[in-house]
Amino acid sequence: MVVRYLVAGSERAVVGLLDHGRVLPLPGVQSTASLWALSLDELGVRLARALVDAGPATALAEVTLLAPVDGLTEVWAAGVTYRISRDARMEESDRAADIYQQVYDAARPELFFKSAAWRVSGDGEPIAIRSDSTVDVPEPELALVVNRFGEIVGYTICNDVSSRSIEGENPLYLPQAKVYLGGCALGPGVVPAWEVPDPLGLTIDMTITRAGRTFWSGSTNTSLLHRPFDDLLDHLTRADVFPDGVVLSTGTSLVPPLSHPLEAGDTVSISIDGLGTLTNQVVRGLDDLLATSDRRRPGG
Repeated sequence: MVVRYLVAGSERAVVGLLDHGRVLPLPGVQSTASLWALSLDELGVRLARALVDAGPATALAEVTLLAPVDGLTEVWAAGVTYRISRDARMEESDRAADIYQQVYDAARPELFFKSAAWRVSGDGEPIAIRSDSTVDVPEPELALVVNRFGEIVGYTICNDVSSRSIEGENPLYLPQAKVYLGGCALGPGVVPAWEVPDPLGLTIDMTITRAGRTFWSGSTNTSLLHRPFDDLLDHLTRADVFPDGVVLSTGTSLVPPLSHPLEAGDTVSISIDGLGTLTNQVVRGLDDLLATSDRRRPGG
């Protein structure tokens, strides 16, 4: 698994490999973005060579993991790609429920910009719910890591935090419901594509913990995805280029009900087969997020 991390006492992000509870730095690799500039074959050779040339390993407990994106790598997301997502969007929407049925069946998928790399939270970092929202949910998703050539080179976990109350007022409010500081988390790292033989057969589990107890939990499988990866990527890359690669989150099939919104202090844990677990604590509003997260960290 490719990871970005900080060593105690340093503010410089390091790119390395997480293997059996230890982290090995990748020699000569200054950013994950530089890896996504390689072809799939070149990436395989680079990582294999790095294992041989890697410096001394550090125990995972002695480093702080960061989001596995940097540079100009963008995060995009797909919506209404699972039936339950369609149903949840229709439930929350006041006047435009039929739009989501149309999107679910349409030839063109819903795709939207989610985050710049520097805004993304990593494993163990806080996520935020908006102070002007009343119903907010985590959305656990399998995310594709795509190189500049449009090849899927890896997979990671995405928490597409969303305001159901804001989007439910009007579909045109989607950017405010989805795109804000603290609204996206990725991690714990990127598992190379060749290590995930069946990405459409992965179990996704999510648990929301409140005051030390399970508040909500659910499980699903990527086999329920309504749209092929190639179709999503084709539409994403038709009229755009991604020189530092792109992360495309493929949508959710686990949506907590309107009666179970997130609150400050909650902890959200998302696990996907073979990809690990992404865990984040929830804060409310920009001020609390800035008080608990250093967004000025070099390379962050």
